[in-house]
Amino acid sequence: MVLEYSIIKSLLIALVLGFVIGMQRTLAHMQQNRIPFAGSRTFALICLLGYLSGWMQEYIENIVPLAISILGVLIAISYYIKAAIGGKKGITTQIAALITYFLGLMIYYDLENYAVFLGVLIVILLDIKPRLQRFESHLTAADINAAILLMAMSFVVLPVLPDRMMGPYNLFNPYKTWLMAVIIAAISFVGYAAIKILGNKRGVFLTGAFGGLISSTAVSITLSKLYNFQKEYISNYAGGIAIACTFMYLRVLFEAAVIYPGLAEKLVPAFAGAALAGFGFSYYFYRFSRTAEISFENSAIMKNPLQLSEAIKFGILFGLIYGAIAFVKTKYGDVGVYVVSFFSGITDVDAITLSLSELSREQKLHLSVSMNGIVIASVTNSIVKLGIVYWLGGRHLGWRLTQFFVVTLGIMGIGVWVSENFFV
Repeated sequence: MVLEYSIIKSLLIALVLGFVIGMQRTLAHMQQNRIPFAGSRTFALICLLGYLSGWMQEYIENIVPLAISILGVLIAISYYIKAAIGGKKGITTQIAALITYFLGLMIYYDLENYAVFLGVLIVILLDIKPRLQRFESHLTAADINAAILLMAMSFVVLPVLPDRMMGPYNLFNPYKTWLMAVIIAAISFVGYAAIKILGNKRGVFLTGAFGGLISSTAVSITLSKLYNFQKEYISNYAGGIAIACTFMYLRVLFEAAVIYPGLAEKLVPAFAGAALAGFGFSYYFYRFSRTAEISFENSAIMKNPLQLSEAIKFGILFGLIYGAIAFVKTKYGDVGVYVVSFFSGITDVDAITLSLSELSREQKLHLSVSMNGIVIASVTNSIVKLGIVYWLGGRHLGWRLTQFFVVTLGIMGIGVWVSENFFV
């Protein structure tokens, strides 16, 4: 009998997948000076058992249920010994072993791509335990309520809202308004959760980066104030603000891509270019920064962005800007759109970005008009943040950020020119 390549390949995938999961379990137990009930070889054999039981099912009836039962008994015995004799709780490794069996079964039934995908997810899930425990240790009742609120906003409130224009002049859409509030709340919460997991003392640069997902303005205010107490760390604080503003450029690009990818493509030269220049400048600040313990407790950065009041305020802001742009467009043309963009950018770029993206998607605004409006809002917001830095941090910190904004906004301007001339 000639060995078939496809079968050999599937067997090797099953063995490697089981071995990788088992290796993760072994390393995790070694770090805790504990002996696992099954190591990398055993997990590889469990995955192989799943594959073989699926194969033998064609020749021996009910072999799969029998194999699962035997494996289940062995896992139950191992847990009893672990709990009764060792006094240890937790069945993560046992559950991982059971899932590994089913991954082997999936590989036999030509679902190997899905099996590998699930296997990688399982390894990641098993490996994040220390970080997850750190995150859980910092969780508060307010954080849990915020997560519940996000789910309620997304899956309870959003589906029941009418998706049609309403109100005076038909300028208000309840569904789209709330959807934008959900998108911004989710993006902001990612940054908030990242700071919780990584710890705000991991460095001002990391905190600034993820703080930029929450609010680059809040980062600018917080770091400018803290700089006055530790002026010897000027590169740290300048870099933290710079990386937060860099992430703001990426955030705008992402928001546009979520609503209307066609507009995002036109924004890429301007905002991706500005982001690359921002990362370069941030690295320059990092090169000259010093090791420092900087705490952001009780600051605007650590304020949970998932609050009902914040969601409602953003929803109202989006609705007003969306309606204002639609109204002034009919009255004053493109100039009216740019005026609204300018005044919106004084406080926020998210609402104007989402509003212009949605209007462009609905073909109520030309792509170039939406792009220019977003750029105007971003430039305005950057100038406002620079003014905050000068006001709260002083001229030395302000001068560092002046160089940053001159370079990044200059690159953004070049990107706009490229989009207008080469991306029609």
